[in-house]
Amino acid sequence: MDRILARLLGGLLGLALVLPPTVSLPFASTHQLVTLAHADDDDEGGGDDDDDDGGGGGRSDRGGSGGSGDRAPSRQSGFTLFPFLQSPRPAPVRRAAPAIPNRVPNEIIAAGLPEAAITQLTEEGYAVAERQSLGLVTTGPSTEIVRLVVPRGTGLEAARERVTALAPVAQVDFNHYYRPEQTETAPDCGGQSCALVREIIGWPIDPAGLVQRCGSLPKIGLIDTAINPDHPSLGDARLEVIRITDDALPQSGRQHGTAVAALLVGAAGSRAPGLLPSSEVIAVDAFRRLAGSADVASTFDLVRALDTLARRDVRVINLSLAGPDNVLLKTTVEAMISRGAILIAAVGNAGPRAKPLYPAGYDGVIAVTAVDKGRNAYRRANQGAHVDIAAPGVNVWTAASISGARPKSGTSFAAPFVSAAAAVLLAERPDLTPTQMAEALSGLAQDIGSPGKDQVFGWGLLDARRLCTAGPSPQP
Repeated sequence: MDRILARLLGGLLGLALVLPPTVSLPFASTHQLVTLAHADDDDEGGGDDDDDDGGGGGRSDRGGSGGSGDRAPSRQSGFTLFPFLQSPRPAPVRRAAPAIPNRVPNEIIAAGLPEAAITQLTEEGYAVAERQSLGLVTTGPSTEIVRLVVPRGTGLEAARERVTALAPVAQVDFNHYYRPEQTETAPDCGGQSCALVREIIGWPIDPAGLVQRCGSLPKIGLIDTAINPDHPSLGDARLEVIRITDDALPQSGRQHGTAVAALLVGAAGSRAPGLLPSSEVIAVDAFRRLAGSADVASTFDLVRALDTLARRDVRVINLSLAGPDNVLLKTTVEAMISRGAILIAAVGNAGPRAKPLYPAGYDGVIAVTAVDKGRNAYRRANQGAHVDIAAPGVNVWTAASISGARPKSGTSFAAPFVSAAAAVLLAERPDLTPTQMAEALSGLAQDIGSPGKDQVFGWGLLDARRLCTAGPSPQP
C-alpha cells in the first residue's frame, strides 16, 4: 500500500510540472472567502462606515484577483483529480460575542459618604479609585460621589452591605453599566425614502418656519457615545462635545453618538438632515469601549454627565441609553427633575416582555418607544406602564460615523424626535415644568393603540403638526 501511495504522489508531482498554470491541483487552496454582514451599527474598524445610503452596496461573488481571463477551477467547478486525497473542508467556527456584565465587577459607588467612613474602608483594604464633587446630590454630610475598589475576595453584595453599615445616610450601590439603545442596522430602505420617516409625525422637512413661529430654541443636552464633529452633516452644527471618562480608557465608538447628534442638528440639505439644525447641542461623552466591541457608561460617569449638564443649566436632555435600576442614578434623576430638567429617555430594546429599563423607568422621565413607518410597534421595544409616547424609530435615516448616512433602528432613534419636540415647546413656553411638559407632549399624541394610555405606545404617536400653531405665548 505504501508503494502505491508513493507512486501516486510521485505521479502528481510530475503532473504538476506539466500542467498549465490555470489548472489547480487537488491539494491547492481553493476555499472562497465569505464576508459576513453583521446586523449591527456601522463598524469603524470593519470598513463599512462610509457612505451607506445605497448604490454599489451589493455583494460581489467574484473570486481571485483576475478580471475576465481564465479562472482557476475550484471545488464548485467540479474539477477534481483525486478526490480521496482532498482534506475535508473544515466547519466554520463561530465565535460568540463576549458577554458584557451589567456592572463593574469589583466596584461600589456611594454618594454622601462621610470622610470617617472612607478612612475606615481604606484601612479595611478598599481603595478610592475616584471621587467627584456634585452639585446635585446632597445626601448626607458630603456632596461627593466616590468610586471604591473592593478588596480581593470580597463579594459585591457583602461590600455594599459593609459600606451601608458604616454610612447609613449615604446612597450606596453597584457601579452599573448602561448601553446605547440600538440593536441592529435596518435594511437599506431606498435612499431618501428613509429620511421621510419623519413625515408620519408631520415634522416639516424645513424646520426653519417652525422655529420662527415658536421662538428661541433652548440648548439640548445629549449624553451619548463619542461623536464625529467632522461629519459633513455636523460641520456647521452648534455642537460642543465634553468627554468626562478617563482618557486612559478606550474611547467609545462614534457610530451611535454621531447618528443621534445628526438626527437632532444635522445640516439642512445634507445627506443626514436634522430635526432642528439651528439648535445648540451640548453633548457629554460618558461612554467607553469595553471588551473591544461594546460601548458602556458606568453609573459613576452617567451621574457625573447629568451633573455637568445641570451646571450648564441645560433643561432638555436626550438619553438614548438604558440599563439597570440604581439608587444613585435615581437620586440624581430626581434632583434633575426637581430643578426643572426635562429628561427624555429611550425605553430600551430588551423586548416586549422585559422588565423596565432605566432611566426611562423612573417617575418624571419621559419614556419614548419606537414605531415603524406603518405605525407598528418596534418588535424589540420594551413595553409597560411607564411608556409615555411613541416616535419613529425604525429605518430612521441619519449619519454614519465617518461620512454619509444609513438607516438606523432602535428606541435610541425615537427619543430625539421627542427631545426636539420638547425643545420647540419650551421655546414657546419657557416656564413649562417637567410635569407640564409631559402633559403637553401627551396632548400632541395621536392615540394609535388601545384607547387612552397603553403599555405599548403610551399616549400614542407624537404629532408635530400642532407644535406652536398659535405662535409664541406672551411672556409674563
